[in-house]
Amino acid sequence: MKTVKLSQQEPQRLDISLAQMLNISRNRVQKAIKNGAILVNNKPATVKQQVNTNDLITYDEKFFIKTKTNKPVPKLNIIYEDENILAINKPANLIVHDAPGNNDPTLVDALLAYYPPIANVGEPGREGLVHRLDKAASGVMIIAKNQDTFQFLKQQFKNREIEKHYTVLVEGKMQKTNGTINLPIERSKNNGRMAAKPLSQGGKPAITHYEVLQSFPHHTLLDVKIETGRTHQIRAHMFAIGHPVVGDTLYRQRGLKPRDIGRIFLHARTISITLPNQERKTFTAPLPKDLQQVLQEIPQI
Repeated sequence: MKTVKLSQQEPQRLDISLAQMLNISRNRVQKAIKNGAILVNNKPATVKQQVNTNDLITYDEKFFIKTKTNKPVPKLNIIYEDENILAINKPANLIVHDAPGNNDPTLVDALLAYYPPIANVGEPGREGLVHRLDKAASGVMIIAKNQDTFQFLKQQFKNREIEKHYTVLVEGKMQKTNGTINLPIERSKNNGRMAAKPLSQGGKPAITHYEVLQSFPHHTLLDVKIETGRTHQIRAHMFAIGHPVVGDTLYRQRGLKPRDIGRIFLHARTISITLPNQERKTFTAPLPKDLQQVLQEIPQI
């Protein structure tokens, strides 16, 4: 057990204070509190407890040893940074935040290592995140560096004022040069994936627009714009209209093996937001080399 005396000047929640001190997520601190691994002034701590200057915090160091692999925390590929936001280019196969079964470093781990004060921003375990990107996908993401900006950006997402475009390669040759998919989405009770359903059958509203960028004999390259940000929205919608995303092992017909590209061909190319100073700005992440290589090989398939 280790004991530290707080030197902060103002009262603060225990989970925030300890998360910042140990450079870990608030979610992990809260789990430790619930497991009785933290004391404040020699008494068991509570999740919403406030701590003050000179309070003694005692914690079990073993509880905070990560059971993750020895892989190093990835370095951020920063597109843009100011005092309020980070725009980053997330690589494929980097999970955004901790999830059951994950033992590898996450994007949140990288954010905490790069900018420790982000431990105070957003939701526990998802510090700084105002939106998500699937593990197997890549591309531009916006990160809030302070709580005011977090709320400011969250409101833009809620009001659908943020514009996102994705480059997506799908199976099959699409007949229309553009279109809109308006199918509600909800989690399937059978296999855990998201299911797109007719408007009359409920689910959360989900709208996806697409435009053909290039056609191949058996594949189609699309520019995709989403109005809503449902979990796996693009993947579920493309599967629903018979054109699953290349490389997707989850959303495809049973018995059909996807082309193995080590990821899904879904890249968040641009995102347009309004900054706190009211400037409208667009951030771009170029298509990764591995996906460029896939496009070079596609005509031969």
